[in-house]
Amino acid sequence: MPTPGTALITGPTAGIGLCFARQLAARGHDLVLVARNASRLEEVAAELRTAHGVTVEVLPADLGDRGQLDRVAARLADRDRPVDLLVNNAGFGLKERFLVNDIELEQGMHDVLVTAVLRLSHAALGPMTERGRGGIINVSSVAAFLPRGTYSAAKAWVNSFSEWAHNEYGPQGVRVMALCPGFVKTEFHERMEVSRESAPSFLWLEAEDLVRDALADFDKGKAFSIPSKRYKAIVAASRAIPGGLLQRAQSVGRR
Repeated sequence: MPTPGTALITGPTAGIGLCFARQLAARGHDLVLVARNASRLEEVAAELRTAHGVTVEVLPADLGDRGQLDRVAARLADRDRPVDLLVNNAGFGLKERFLVNDIELEQGMHDVLVTAVLRLSHAALGPMTERGRGGIINVSSVAAFLPRGTYSAAKAWVNSFSEWAHNEYGPQGVRVMALCPGFVKTEFHERMEVSRESAPSFLWLEAEDLVRDALADFDKGKAFSIPSKRYKAIVAASRAIPGGLLQRAQSVGRR
């Protein structure tokens, strides 16, 4: 029986990305894992090889560095070693407000959340459309629907780009989907020093459930995967309420 093909995942050493790696390996995908921390990449790769008997390639890279990003893009564009699924998951968050942050920090976030998604998607889509099959999952955020500064703006771009690519390349056999989680129990918020008390307990999601449901939505060909009824309700409300009113209603925002 042929394998499901190779999946390249950015940010696969913890949280949502690690769950994608484990669940895709369980499906039989060979993997290419991309992250800055080479030792953690090797640990995850060894775990997945042992648990699932798949081939796992590690590709250490900082996606905020253009030269290293281009190496990952070159791997995606390699026609001799095709990648069938790209998961753009690498994260970057800033706790402080826009004018408090150094502009280079803001630029770094933009480079990872927008530029990397743009360039890696471009590299992947060429070979995928030539073969007439493939897929991209862009990990966005419910924040994309809310006026919360540059993080939200970056994720809004991811949503818009993903929806356009879904419609543009779907007829050519390539599925593109934006995954829009809310608060998820991962290292992401811990690294930003955001405590679990920052949001009601019912808003916190388990990463394993999030990824399982996202893959089910991807299999169905959906353009967006919004987890749980509560987050679907939040997104629906955000579309109905004027942006200025939404921003004033939020107790914590970015300026």
